[in-house]
Amino acid sequence: MTRIRPFRPGDEPALSDICLKTADAGVDATGVLDDDDLWGEIFVLPYVVRHPEFAFVVETDDGRVVGYIVSAPDSSAFEDWFEHEWWPRFHDRWPKPEGDPLPVSASRQDGIVRYAYARHGGSQPFGDEYPAHLHIDLLPETQGQGLGRELIATLERSLRDAGVPGLHLVAAAENAGAIAFYPRVGFEALPSPEGTAVFAKRL
Repeated sequence: MTRIRPFRPGDEPALSDICLKTADAGVDATGVLDDDDLWGEIFVLPYVVRHPEFAFVVETDDGRVVGYIVSAPDSSAFEDWFEHEWWPRFHDRWPKPEGDPLPVSASRQDGIVRYAYARHGGSQPFGDEYPAHLHIDLLPETQGQGLGRELIATLERSLRDAGVPGLHLVAAAENAGAIAFYPRVGFEALPSPEGTAVFAKRL
């Protein structure tokens, strides 16, 4: 059996591991980048630092954390914080790649690092109507059991109680499982930048 509970300090290593094991369009990204830590430091850990009240995990009977959902209720404010307070601590570890645009020889890690440097408030055209955004990941052993639906419902209740009017997410265009899943839980597809699929829902 599994249960959903609020995030608590100490969950961070498990969240980083889940993020890594699902980061490559839903499959294990171990070794895809030069530094596996990059995934967690961009896509999950800043959320539990900034908004632990909007983070929930899936825990097994033996105490393992095997899934999570994290969110920022105000994407513009979160991206400003990410740009000015969170990401600068990693500038020495992951310097901004040179070249604009990146050369053809650039690695996948270069592209993700460039994305991190480009994050800033107000960059999402749908942020006014759907100000919150989420990231959700479940290890393969937990998928297909309704836990993704339950995690989203838990987060939606929390955001709704906080007066947040709308929620969006961005998936990789090649993540067929995610693209099939979100309409089933009430999300509407929005016009999306190349290589992505954006979904949104009014709360």
